[in-house]
Amino acid sequence: MNKFLSLACFIIVVVSVGLLIGYSTAPGTWYQSLEKPPFNPPNWLFAPAWTLIYVLIAIAGWRVMMIEGLSGWSGRVWFAQMALNWAWSPVFFGLQMPFAALAIIVLLLISIIAFLLLARDDKARWCFLPYAAWVAFATVLNGWIAFAN
Repeated sequence: MNKFLSLACFIIVVVSVGLLIGYSTAPGTWYQSLEKPPFNPPNWLFAPAWTLIYVLIAIAGWRVMMIEGLSGWSGRVWFAQMALNWAWSPVFFGLQMPFAALAIIVLLLISIIAFLLLARDDKARWCFLPYAAWVAFATVLNGWIAFAN
């Protein structure tokens, strides 16, 4: 039962912090005024997509903790990507700094790839694949917005 309690804690913390940051830095009039690419997803898609991704990130972190411990390289990279993930919205939406956010998201994508290479658990890596794809897409969006505005 202890395993499931720790998994629940991982999911609750990761999803709660992510959603709290998302809601506290929700896109406002500044974002609405920006020129966006034609492939920009509708705003309603972001909350459900990120919620699912945060659950997968939490599962991956939990699996690494259970198998490798969080003090090894995989665990350190997991924490680093989490910090970068949580820093992006306040910088992009809160500070309205798309170029600084672009630097953060590039580092985030690098850390996600590093996790995929370092994690010894296949299921943890599988959990990170949709995250990697979404962040790669978000990096393109961020770059397009930064350079177009």
